[in-house]
Amino acid sequence: MTKDLAGFTTFGLGGPAGNLRIAETRDDLIEFSREHALSLTGRPDADVLFIGGGSNLLISDAGFDGDVCVVATEGVTMTETSETETRVTAEAGENWDEFVAFTLGCGLSGLEALSGIPGSVGATPIQNVGAYGTEVAELITSVEVFDRLAGQVRQLSAVELEFGYRTSALKRAQQRTGAAQFLVLSVTFDLQRSPDSLPVRYAQLASALDVEIGESVPASLVRTSVISLRRSKGMVLDIDDHDTWSAGSFFTNPIVADPDELPAEAPRYPVTDPLTGATIEGRTKTSAAWLIEHAGFAKGFSVGQGRASLSTKHTLALTNRGQAATGDVLELARAVVGGVNERFGIVLEPEPTFIACSL
Repeated sequence: MTKDLAGFTTFGLGGPAGNLRIAETRDDLIEFSREHALSLTGRPDADVLFIGGGSNLLISDAGFDGDVCVVATEGVTMTETSETETRVTAEAGENWDEFVAFTLGCGLSGLEALSGIPGSVGATPIQNVGAYGTEVAELITSVEVFDRLAGQVRQLSAVELEFGYRTSALKRAQQRTGAAQFLVLSVTFDLQRSPDSLPVRYAQLASALDVEIGESVPASLVRTSVISLRRSKGMVLDIDDHDTWSAGSFFTNPIVADPDELPAEAPRYPVTDPLTGATIEGRTKTSAAWLIEHAGFAKGFSVGQGRASLSTKHTLALTNRGQAATGDVLELARAVVGGVNERFGIVLEPEPTFIACSL
C-alpha cells in the first residue's frame, strides 16, 4: 500500500512509501527481515526502511521508493538479579518515554534523566541516546538483534555495542554499508531498585533541582524537572506547538582534539567513556547551540519563505512551522552549517538519519 511517511515522523515530513508494513510482533519483524536479507556482497539497503518512533528521521519529499517496516512491537519483562538491581527487557517498538515512566512507577531508577525523549526503545542503543548527564550506554546490558547478513538472532553485550558519543557499533555498521544490518528486537537494562535518582551530573538540572552536582534526589522529581526543562526548549512533543515539530537536537555537540581551536569563551566539557565514566584525554566537547548562536543565528531564524526555522525556544532544533517541506529544512541546515564553519572553522554534524536526501 502507498502511504505518506510524514505521519510516522516527529518532523511531520516525508513523501510516500511504495509498500508499508506494520510489524506488531517479533515474528513479523523477523519475517520482514528475512524477506529483505542482506547479501554477502554488502548490497546497499536502498529498498528497505525501518521506522520506530520516527523521532530521528528526515525523509525526502519524494518519499521512499521501497519497502517500509514500522516497528510496533510491545512488551516488557523484569527479573530481579540482586537485592538492589532489576533487569528489564523492553521490545523495540515500546514508546521510550512511556517505558521510562513505567520503570519509575515500578520503583526502579536510572532512566529518569532521559524522560520526555520522543521515539522508541529500539532506537536508543543505535544512537546511544543521552540527555542531562545520562546515556543509555551506562544502563544497557545487552541488545537482542536480528542480523540480516547472518540471518539469525544475536545477543550483543554492552561491550560488543562499542558505545560512543551519540553512536554505537550498530550505527557505524549502517553508516559503512548504507544498510541496516542489525535490526533491534529488544533492549535489556539493569536498573536500581531505589526511589532515589542517579547522582545529578548536569549543571542546569542541578540548578533546577536546587542541589549540588553529585547529589541524588527522588527519581520522580528528576523526571518532573527534566520534562519541564525539555518543554521550555520545545523538546516535548505537542501537536499545537510547532517548536516541537522537529527531530530534537539537529546537530551533535562537536568534539575537538585541540581545545585551542575553540573561541576562548566557548563552553568546554570533558569527553567521557560511556561505559566506564573515565575521561578521554585529548578530546574536548563544546556546545553546538553556543556555536550556532554566536555565529549569528538567533532563535526563530529562518530562510526562504520561513516554512522551516530554528525553534523559537532553542537554537539546536530545526523545526517545521506547519507547511514546510523537507527541502526547506535542508536549506536551513545548510545555512547554519555554512555559517558556523565560516565563523569558527568547525563543521557541525547532523544527528538525524537522512533518508533519500542529504546536506
